[in-house]
Amino acid sequence: MATTINSTLKLASGYEIPRLGFGVYKTPPEETERCCLEALKAGYRHIDSAAMYKNEAGCGSAIRASSIPRDQIFFTSKVFNISYDGAKATVDETLRLTKLEYIDLMLLHKPMGGSENRKGAWKALVEAVEAGKVRSIGVSNYGVHHLDELEQHIHELELERGGKGKGGIISINQVELHPWLARKDIVNWGTSHGVALQAYAPIVRGARFEEPSVKKLADKYHKTPAQVLIRWSLDKGFIPLPKSVTPSRIVANADVFDFKLTPEEVQELETDEYSPCAWDPTVTKLEE
Repeated sequence: MATTINSTLKLASGYEIPRLGFGVYKTPPEETERCCLEALKAGYRHIDSAAMYKNEAGCGSAIRASSIPRDQIFFTSKVFNISYDGAKATVDETLRLTKLEYIDLMLLHKPMGGSENRKGAWKALVEAVEAGKVRSIGVSNYGVHHLDELEQHIHELELERGGKGKGGIISINQVELHPWLARKDIVNWGTSHGVALQAYAPIVRGARFEEPSVKKLADKYHKTPAQVLIRWSLDKGFIPLPKSVTPSRIVANADVFDFKLTPEEVQELETDEYSPCAWDPTVTKLEE
């Protein structure tokens, strides 16, 4: 079945997440409500924020100001203070700032702080799900070694907290993903473990628009380079999170459901480069 802007993917938690998200990284707080309303008007139903972005309140204002029922909008935020107390406080602060009754997805923003703090932060998210404050939980910027550790933490929490399911369910790993950072190891881990991949910086912050492989497909499909890269992400099975503060680009980035790359084109775009355009905590050591 063809993917549309209304298409969703079922998470391991059982909840559905829209296949296209709207990112608000570095969106000024005073601009966030307007940008999110523009996105919702364009058809997006998925907004991705974080405590570190300092713009969660604007996301909540837009969600509440729209005429769209709350259960039709998927809202994500992230915990930057990786510890039990830090995660617990962040969930409550996000709910306070957004004035939402629940958070659809809460992620641990980075795999830093040491093993015990990561375990404690994850436990706080599990408790937030049990309390009805959060629906699905996951991580961001986790490498395979961090994911393996989290699996061990989940097993330990099940033993400590009373059995199967008491350690939580990993629904998402959000990492930088694009043809110049394909992360086959992380993608394969997610695929084999039923963990969905969200792709931030899917258009590489515009740095690769002049690549011949991108321009060729843009010409073929009469699309912009950004639209080609978002489509690549969708065709790989990822959940891309393009961001913009420009109304025309917000609309254009959602206009990616009237074409599809062939499997050969998806493969031709992908490279073996390791070229992140953002920070890359996936490579940090477990003791960091």
